[in-house]
Amino acid sequence: MSTATSKPAFGNLHGLKVVYSAVEIAGPEAAQLMAEWGADVTWIENTFNGDSMRDTTYVKELERRNQRSLSLDIFSEEGREVFLKLIETADIFIESSKGPAFARRGITDELLWEHNNSLVIVHVSGYGQYGDMERVNRAAYDQTAQAFSGYLSQNGSPEQPMIASPYTGDYFTSQMVVGSALAALYKAQKTGVGESIDIAMYEVMLRMGAYYMMDYLNAGILYPRAGAKHQNLCGIGVYKCKDGFLSLCLYGAKQNKAILERIGLGYLWGTDEYPEGTTALWLDGPKAELIEQKIEEYLLSMPVDEVEKDFSDCKIAANKMMTFEELPNHPHFIAREAFVEWETIDGKKCKGPNIFPKFKNNPGQIWRGMPTLGMDTESILTEIGYSCEKIHELAEKGIIKKS
Repeated sequence: MSTATSKPAFGNLHGLKVVYSAVEIAGPEAAQLMAEWGADVTWIENTFNGDSMRDTTYVKELERRNQRSLSLDIFSEEGREVFLKLIETADIFIESSKGPAFARRGITDELLWEHNNSLVIVHVSGYGQYGDMERVNRAAYDQTAQAFSGYLSQNGSPEQPMIASPYTGDYFTSQMVVGSALAALYKAQKTGVGESIDIAMYEVMLRMGAYYMMDYLNAGILYPRAGAKHQNLCGIGVYKCKDGFLSLCLYGAKQNKAILERIGLGYLWGTDEYPEGTTALWLDGPKAELIEQKIEEYLLSMPVDEVEKDFSDCKIAANKMMTFEELPNHPHFIAREAFVEWETIDGKKCKGPNIFPKFKNNPGQIWRGMPTLGMDTESILTEIGYSCEKIHELAEKGIIKKS
């Protein structure tokens, strides 16, 4: 695994330069995905402890591979000069903070565009760059964004809402950052004019949770939290089998007929209550309670592997709940190389998810492990025109930190 600072040529985003100043997940994960697809990603870390992701043991190796680390005090006078010089060479800049934190400290969109007119700027925050300023300036994490957006209210049991884990709000937001940044870049490359994107994590979760919300907004319908089962339909949810759990999604006329036969209720099919061609077994149907009871009883008596195979043969969407222990040795995971091993900067082996999605003509790759704090500071500053003497001076003043 290379420790060199120059990125090899690969992927659909080769030639794209991404700079980000953010910690933990939402913003950095977006940059990470682009790094795996070939972008040259510079990770700006503070000069004290660096990104808090460094406190993790293993996940940091997945979420910071392929990146270059620049340790810089952005908000000092000389640090800002270095930062703006770096921005002149970038295509996308991503920052994550409480509301308009960068603008409050003098780094506005307009200032960035003075140095790079076509720059795409992505601001990631819990509540956005404007609005109710008391809310805008609050600290926010994945969990609070789920709570404020209404997403949390939809998950869990009727008695207890539950967080959708792990860090669903962060990871959904990272996808929105990637999509919106590349959309804006497409326009910027055609017009030469940059864009500023305001991504509020709670709004991402508002959009992700809108499926049932639409019924409430337009018809006042409130569905209960369904826990492990579906709000409206029989045979959809997570069911306990004799030796594990089955995720079942029952839909379609042939599928309904097959499952009714297996649970001893085949006589219901073709009646006035459940005529042939019935595609959905609604929870408000005449025999819904009985159908759910019989499904539960049947599955409790069956080995999960056997019932998964049988249901799948009947074109019923059903899958055993896989555990961490089972994933690495499953033939499908092996065939598609879902897991990969790479070498960390210090020469150790690390195993984790491969690069997704799979690009046929310009695949991504892993070219280096997570860099140490400030590992690439000197080379990055040299690339943008700083002399060895000036780099040494900045290090002496604490503006930068070298590895």
